[in-house]
Amino acid sequence: MKMIDRLSPKHRRNAALAACAVAALLAAFPADAEEAVRQVLPGGQQPAAAQQLVREKAPDESEIQRFCSNIADAARDRRYALQAEELKQLQAGIDQRMKALDDKRAEYEQWLKRREVFLARAEDGVVKIYAGMKPDAAAERLAMVTPDLAAAILMKLDSRKAGVILNEMDQKAAATLTGIMASAARRVDPS
Repeated sequence: MKMIDRLSPKHRRNAALAACAVAALLAAFPADAEEAVRQVLPGGQQPAAAQQLVREKAPDESEIQRFCSNIADAARDRRYALQAEELKQLQAGIDQRMKALDDKRAEYEQWLKRREVFLARAEDGVVKIYAGMKPDAAAERLAMVTPDLAAAILMKLDSRKAGVILNEMDQKAAATLTGIMASAARRVDPS
């Protein structure tokens, strides 16, 4: 029965039909058609007299059809149970994927919120102050503040003015600020 449970509904139906066909074939052969052949090893005991197998009356065609029709309902019920189980497994997979999508959406929303906070750090008044400064003085002052704030200020400045200020900065600091500005300017997830 366990092997039949692993079969697909189509194969189970075919197995039931094959069982019916085998039962019909067995009914067609007489009981004494074959004799058992035994081999005795040297020095071994002689085999006991062969016993004749007694076969019961072979089932007629109507009994075979009744048997097949009786198991049809059980096979259909089993098929429905297997389909219901498969649907449950598919639903569980869909639920798991939806949870992963919700987690990813929450991660994207958090990233977007961080980006907006980052850009809001550089208020317009501070930006105007740095816009009016000489590039070398602005570069010195921006090197002293946190890289996030410096990148936010540079992003709000005119691109030409920001380029001149970056040119006046130390190479390492300018590279750090450029990396921060590039990742913040992207509209997609930086990972």
